[in-house]
Amino acid sequence: MLVTIDGPAGAGKTTVSRILARRLGFRYVDTGALYRGIALASLRANIDADDDGGLETLLDNLDIGFVVQDGATRLMLNEQDITDKIRTPGVTMAASAVSARPVVRQYLLKIQHDLGSQKKAVFEGRDMGTVVFPEADLKFYLDASVHVRAIRRFDEFKDQRHQSIGEVEADIRQRDENDSTRAVAPLRAAEDAIVIDATKLSIEQVVETMLEHIQRHHPDAIH
Repeated sequence: MLVTIDGPAGAGKTTVSRILARRLGFRYVDTGALYRGIALASLRANIDADDDGGLETLLDNLDIGFVVQDGATRLMLNEQDITDKIRTPGVTMAASAVSARPVVRQYLLKIQHDLGSQKKAVFEGRDMGTVVFPEADLKFYLDASVHVRAIRRFDEFKDQRHQSIGEVEADIRQRDENDSTRAVAPLRAAEDAIVIDATKLSIEQVVETMLEHIQRHHPDAIH
């Protein structure tokens, strides 16, 4: 089976997706990392997010994908490991901008379809259940209040961030606005997605809730 987990920034998708994939024995695919990788490449090349021609030229010469090293999944860009370079506020906002461009989404659509062709995977993102894998076996939409998401994001990156909690919250509100109002593949829950509000739930409680739904709908997936 193939599971998708969509939702806004800071909802806990990454942590939940990793744990769920491990519990199921599935592959975990962080599609947001792919957009961040392209955002990093565009920043390095001084290409504006609305420069479709520049982005197309950039993508024509781009080799981006995941590799597994010592049991950990790493994101490679033109043979360089950029896993630790894409988690900055600047790259985050740039990723929100480039992800709205059709030329970028079309480029990554094939990569994502290739990754999902073998099933047995948990895909995390913002339009996995609505656009990329509308036929997914089970779709989740993970949400939480803006304030709680800001606290979680602040704690996650407090050692490498020079922002106040208020600035982090403002960034998340802006990201939500950008992602939910863009013309192409806006952030929203798929009509058949199971919506989970994680505002008052721990990570383990979210994972257990998802496993309960998977057990109910696809009992053979739980070993």
